[in-house]
Amino acid sequence: MTHLSVEMLAADAAEPITTAGHAQLGIAVLAGIAAIVLLITKFKLHAFLALIIGSLVLGAAAGAPLDKTITSFSAGLGTTVAGTGVLIALGAVLGRLLADSGGADQIVDTILAKASRKAMPWAMVLIAGIVGLPIFFEVGIVLLIPVVLLVAKRGNFSLMRIGIPALAGLSVMHGLIPPHPGPLVAIDAVGANLGVTLALGVVVAIPTMIIAGPVFSRYAARWVDIQPPENLVPERTSDDLEKRPGFGITVATVLLPVVMMLAKALVDIVVDNPEHPVQRVFDVVGSPLIALLTAVLVAMFTLGRAAGFTRGRIAATVEKSLGPIAGVLLIVGAGGGFKQTLVDAGVGQMILDISKGWNISTLLLAWLIAVTIRLATGSATVATISAAGLVAPLAAEMSTPHAALLVLAIGSGSLFFSHVNDAGFWLVKEYFGMNVGQTLKTWSVMETLISVVGIVCVLLLSLVL
Repeated sequence: MTHLSVEMLAADAAEPITTAGHAQLGIAVLAGIAAIVLLITKFKLHAFLALIIGSLVLGAAAGAPLDKTITSFSAGLGTTVAGTGVLIALGAVLGRLLADSGGADQIVDTILAKASRKAMPWAMVLIAGIVGLPIFFEVGIVLLIPVVLLVAKRGNFSLMRIGIPALAGLSVMHGLIPPHPGPLVAIDAVGANLGVTLALGVVVAIPTMIIAGPVFSRYAARWVDIQPPENLVPERTSDDLEKRPGFGITVATVLLPVVMMLAKALVDIVVDNPEHPVQRVFDVVGSPLIALLTAVLVAMFTLGRAAGFTRGRIAATVEKSLGPIAGVLLIVGAGGGFKQTLVDAGVGQMILDISKGWNISTLLLAWLIAVTIRLATGSATVATISAAGLVAPLAAEMSTPHAALLVLAIGSGSLFFSHVNDAGFWLVKEYFGMNVGQTLKTWSVMETLISVVGIVCVLLLSLVL
């Protein structure tokens, strides 16, 4: 993965595209973010276009020449897509193979068959955590909703008792764990180590999923006691398959890229010699590109062929997986352009200068910035990208573990209190047949719990690392 190095960030901040003072730069940042917020929320403009316009507004308000602003935006877009675009695409392919082959349903059915009634909420968060590793949040919801509704109906559970753990597992993975777009972009922006971020992300994710999932679902079920809506139980695609892959091989395929990236991180720590042959091998084997590419190629056999897919159907499945992520790639790329415009305008250096006199943790500052942008725009990805661009220079003096924790702090902030300006809010509301008030008391509170528990875990880890 192509990282923006600390030296590159420092050089960018040292040679801004404008010589505006701190006050003017501060106003420029507010103007740029306000433009993005208004365009997305009030005028319903696509986030890709809003980020482009917001970058131009930022540059103009900072007094930068238009051509330099355009150059900064284009460079940031290109660097971001080059660093994360291929990984997002590979993740989408793996997710589609998992879904279409019936592998996801196999994981779900196997765990549910072995779970007791008391353990069912815990089984749901485990399922969501495994399935959510390579799959986007929206895709994960579509995959798990049929299971959630069926389990709640057949077991006579409150829908919230089963649904909240599944949503918590998916949301935590989406916000904190690569190869999801937000964490990948944040890692790229602050120059964090992906393997270390992944390892620490898992440490933060486990208690966060437990508290916001099975534990909180007890209270959510009391506040909103609803039954599965009869007309919203869709059929599962794997019901039409004659066979599907086994549970063990499916889980192994999903976890393969995670194991490869964690192995690289472990070798980096143990060997700690870039010239050592073992570390050089694992630098290749554990790189995100190779890890995900390997998983995709393996999945074609362990998932696709196991489900009886022909070569033509596997090719068609791969092709279908790429179309839906075009919008995601454009938003992520434009977010990288906005971030680079922030950096080149000298905003990062401004924050660095101003924050030197503050008695506030850098991790907490990053979380608060992400929370503010999340509340305003409703987009976790936009919040992550924007916050990462703003606080990237603060990572210059950080150790490898603390840079990873900075990414996790941003990711935690990006999930804070989903409400009516978030597409995920309406997706959950409609699938679960709730009204706005019920969705706020369950989904929105759950997202806030994830964010708060996440930052608390990050701050506790920062004390011991």
